[in-house]
Amino acid sequence: MRKPLITPDKISRLLSFLGPFLGLLLIILIFAMIPEVQDRFLRFSNLKSVTTQSVIVALCALGMTMIIISGGIDLSVGSSIALSSVVIAYAIKSGLNPFLSILLGILTGGIIGFGNGVLITSFKIVPFIVTLGMLGIARGIAKWIAGNQKIDAPLTWINQLMTKYPDPSWLLLSPGIWITLILAIFIALVLKHSVFGRHTFAIGSNEITARLCGIRVNKVKILIYTFSGFLTGLAGVMEFSRLTVGDPTVAIGIELDVIAAVVIGGGSLRGGEGSVLGSMIGVFIMAFLRNGSTMVGWPNYIQEIIIGSIIVIAVTIDQLRYRKEL
Repeated sequence: MRKPLITPDKISRLLSFLGPFLGLLLIILIFAMIPEVQDRFLRFSNLKSVTTQSVIVALCALGMTMIIISGGIDLSVGSSIALSSVVIAYAIKSGLNPFLSILLGILTGGIIGFGNGVLITSFKIVPFIVTLGMLGIARGIAKWIAGNQKIDAPLTWINQLMTKYPDPSWLLLSPGIWITLILAIFIALVLKHSVFGRHTFAIGSNEITARLCGIRVNKVKILIYTFSGFLTGLAGVMEFSRLTVGDPTVAIGIELDVIAAVVIGGGSLRGGEGSVLGSMIGVFIMAFLRNGSTMVGWPNYIQEIIIGSIIVIAVTIDQLRYRKEL
């Protein structure tokens, strides 16, 4: 007996793949049809602005995608961004070369990620607790370095990384967007075609089985958290570029946007599932949602209620899908 070409399992997989794209299309259509904003929402200048504003969340989402696929989570990304931006501002103000200041900021994020990875693997502490503690530690160090106030640094070429009008003009988009795009392609290729990527999925799917198969789980996890930390440090560079100051109070709560973007994009908090493409679509869903809400004039608390609801709905759908697979 021939098997049917279209099975419920194939339909379910197709809907899971198309879900984030349909969600993005729905968000865009909803705001494009609201009379108060429809003449401005789809303008090229607004699309360019949304894309530029998405860079910081997108960089963090790239790292969070790997972490969530491996079965972990990181709540310290917002504080890591703040600390990295403060370190860069402090370094430039002290006369350090801008290029070395960027490296210092990225290294700061990497050290935080490495610390998270070592604590999680060495002491067998759940990632939620470790990164929640690191959230407070990094934010406190940022405030200590900055003296609990903003650090004004001299303008340098770093401040051009997030400009909406790049120089040279043939770039069309800000350098930060191009850097994010290149990193997204690189990480997607690593996850899909490298041994490291296969080990990441294997650990998230079943850590015990992965250990029995000879995968050095602790080493892979530390590498994942460290690399994610470097990406968060780079997000701190972009935050400094956007604000032109080192502010220890920035990016509070951004971890929710990052986690929501990855989950909306198909990442499973149980581990073993997720993709760079899905996470990037999730980032744009969050960005267009915030942009449209601001244009309409909805207060910030309405945006927070909507985003919180989306997270709950996305996780609920993931749980229902998991029960169905059992």
